[in-house]
Amino acid sequence: MTEVLSQDEIDQLLTAINAGDATDAEEFKPAADTRKIKIYDFKRPDKFSKEQIRTVQIMHETFARLTTTALSANLRSMVHVHVASVDQLTYEEFIRSIPTPTTLAIINMDPLKGNAILEIDPAITFSIIDRLFGGTGEATKIQHELTDIEQSVMEGIIVRILGNMREAWAQVIDLRPRLGQIDTNPQFAQIVPPTEMVVLVTLETKVGEVEGMMNFCIPYLTIEPIIGKLSAQFWYSSVRQGTNTENLNILKDKLVSVDVNVVAEVGTINVPVRDVLALQAGDVIRLYNVRVGDPFSINIGTKQKFLCRPGVVGKKMAVQITKILADVEDDELEEFITEGEELI
Repeated sequence: MTEVLSQDEIDQLLTAINAGDATDAEEFKPAADTRKIKIYDFKRPDKFSKEQIRTVQIMHETFARLTTTALSANLRSMVHVHVASVDQLTYEEFIRSIPTPTTLAIINMDPLKGNAILEIDPAITFSIIDRLFGGTGEATKIQHELTDIEQSVMEGIIVRILGNMREAWAQVIDLRPRLGQIDTNPQFAQIVPPTEMVVLVTLETKVGEVEGMMNFCIPYLTIEPIIGKLSAQFWYSSVRQGTNTENLNILKDKLVSVDVNVVAEVGTINVPVRDVLALQAGDVIRLYNVRVGDPFSINIGTKQKFLCRPGVVGKKMAVQITKILADVEDDELEEFITEGEELI
């Protein structure tokens, strides 16, 4: 068969002939191809960029920390959860990689369309059940499908885990995940076609001395509406905005219910302990620099905030605020306290 020369080989041959150095044509070997070839499988195209995968990993690192705290408190045992990897693969590859039977929780990803799957390794499942039933948390060697009671117990655990997932996704979307059902056979959990691409978050989990995996599988069709938000720029801008607005509002709401000491101070005087011990009903204490008719001072905590005058409301002693002192920095006090309002 006649070998076809490449353009580089033809150029080398012509150059050698013109220079008078032509030799045997076999000495002209094909130029080595130094290009790096990347294998691409058109049956399973990559639909998530590296940046999007990284953002998903950051989100679920937060989820792992929250789940670690929640499970440790619920099981009263040392629990550790951390993100081992975030990969994209086909749904069929995910189904083939998990054991049978296992714990498969079908999660409704409202307001996103479709469902996701939270798969919990049988060793972790039975360790949690044993711990909640009063045992030491050892995993059983005999793996079986969950009984009705065991399934009910795992439903409670998964619902708590989903609450952590909502908080971890809060910077991207107000996710309201709900538990649909629990299956034990992966073949019955066909939420998308086998060739559909999914993102798989693998969480290494340790309950006491028992180790296993939790896998969170999210189809591309489900996450597609928010795929543009899975970028570092959007993520960090959302974090800063959340810190300045949502978190600030949460702090204000929490502070509204905090109890503080409010003291109406008539005046001050230094009195020896022996005089205090000798006080009796009817004794008169003369205060420094205080005259009859002078306003009292209202202290919130250790700071002087208002001036007031004493009085009676019904059968209760009260004070009436007459002035808000200038050193009060919070202008919002005027929304709650106006001049002349009564504190009982």
